[in-house]
Amino acid sequence: MKSTTARQVGLAVVVLTALSGVAACSSSDSSTGGKDGKASGKGATHVSPVAALRSAEKSTDGADSARVESTTTMGSLMSMTADGALGWAHGLTGNLTITYTGGSMADTMRRLGTTSMRARYLPDAYYAQMGDRFAQQAGGKHWIRYGYDDLAALGGGSGAYLKDQMQNTTPNQSVKLLLASGDVRKVGSETVRGVDTTHYSGTVDVADLAGENSSLSASQLAGLKKQLTQAGVTTETVDIWVDGKDLLVKKVEKGRMSAGEYSQTAYYSDYGVTASAERPPAGDTEDFRELLKKQGVNGSGS
Repeated sequence: MKSTTARQVGLAVVVLTALSGVAACSSSDSSTGGKDGKASGKGATHVSPVAALRSAEKSTDGADSARVESTTTMGSLMSMTADGALGWAHGLTGNLTITYTGGSMADTMRRLGTTSMRARYLPDAYYAQMGDRFAQQAGGKHWIRYGYDDLAALGGGSGAYLKDQMQNTTPNQSVKLLLASGDVRKVGSETVRGVDTTHYSGTVDVADLAGENSSLSASQLAGLKKQLTQAGVTTETVDIWVDGKDLLVKKVEKGRMSAGEYSQTAYYSDYGVTASAERPPAGDTEDFRELLKKQGVNGSGS
């Protein structure tokens, strides 16, 4: 049972990583300064891509919440969908339903009795509901709590980065990805799910982006860049679609790692929707760090 539960712990870690996005950036505004700051000034006849994206970043951030639908693939490891609502006015809060649709992770979930799970975001932690079979092997508890501070301590450089991203995984972060890349171009006008949008695209250096847009220390960044390199992640392409209200409607991120290609497509709608999440009952929740200790896993993290 020990090895089985340990595999399930690994499953939960991958779920968390997938939800955070492979290269989502933080809420730091250090990257948004630049050479095109006056492009959208009064009397201008042309709005540069950078100026337009700054406006989109501000509007999307100020909307506070949205409905989210996403599809993520990571090589042969997994393909999954997520659907729900997230708010970010006072820390990331909301609910998503995660469904595994393919890959080895879907096979693992089937052995646990379900291919779907519920995820809850609160400002201090992320919760994953793992199902009845998992509960039978984890002291009868259905929920796993991932405290963001624990993630930082357990994962070294990548853990600190993951904490940073899990607390700042909001739609406007994809806009910041492009602002940070230094490689932004307007593709053209397109219709997305019946909405008129403007399509922007660019290429991001993943390791450099992490350095420019997070509050991590130099040693944490060095550890993260080493782990990104070991994973085979170097660059990714980012495409976003922005509507007439300067709100993000769609984003696509694609890249390659040593385990294979990865991609994530997300749609955002109903900005301003109510997004809340209740903390699962304490009696039905196992803390991830405690779960690791029970399995004899070193809590110092690699």
